[in-house]
Amino acid sequence: MFSPTSGVGKVELMLDLISQRQVALGSNLANMDTPGYVRRDIDFQEYLGSMDSPLETKLSQRLGPSAIISKRYGEEIRPDKELLELQNNAILYTMATRRMSNIITEMKTVINVGK
Repeated sequence: MFSPTSGVGKVELMLDLISQRQVALGSNLANMDTPGYVRRDIDFQEYLGSMDSPLETKLSQRLGPSAIISKRYGEEIRPDKELLELQNNAILYTMATRRMSNIITEMKTVINVGK
């Protein structure tokens, strides 16, 4: 595993958070008619807000509600909102996988130049 402060470590953390959020949002949709079920979500801000890049800090502010699944008591589960959040999550996943691909390409370039 990479250090959480390395580029790869940051993207790895982001992919883990996105995955956990996907599970929470899917659970909300699956249980929206279950009596007593409480809406769950992931708060990225706690984790990504501590990263040192201004871009990552801006991103963490835009992502909204810690990798700890927080329960949202009294918050109504609306299918349209959950589906929108799933779409936003898919966009974040695409961004993170592209960033990881760029990091790997940069590493390959450095290795090939050093030969």
